Amino acid sequence: MSSPYITAEGYRRLKDEHDQLWRVRRPEVVRALSAAAAEGDRSENAEYIYRKKELREIDRRLRYLQTRIPELRVVDKPPPDPGRVFFGAWVELEDAAGQTRTYRIVGGDEIDARRGWISVDSPLARVLLKKQAGEEVTAQLPSGEVQLAIVAVRYSE
Repeated sequence: MSSPYITAEGYRRLKDEHDQLWRVRRPEVVRALSAAAAEGDRSENAEYIYRKKELREIDRRLRYLQTRIPELRVVDKPPPDPGRVFFGAWVELEDAAGQTRTYRIVGGDEIDARRGWISVDSPLARVLLKKQAGEEVTAQLPSGEVQLAIVAVRYSE
């Protein structure tokens, strides 16, 4: 299981997802499932089979959210030393080729590779924690070992 930390925005998204699934999506699927069940032979009813599968997936996600949400600890304040990398930081890194990339260190429930949001539990984040701008780190990534320089650390977008 990943760390229990989450940003305030991430927590709101999970709560909204739970509410949307529970109040809107699940009732819609239950109605469609009931209508498909009323059509007769369920063994060859593709709509019924599809809706049962969809309901199982919704219920699985709801169970996860109902278990996970109470465990989460919202981190909504910057750390005492905002010059160092901690949870919630945006970290600008430069590789040996001079390419820069910005990552945000977030909870496991918020990972978004397209936005550069990485888990606090990831190998890169673990290497960056407590470091500051100007420091160099060596990270073991799936592509191999890489040297990175920390260009900037900030806590607001």
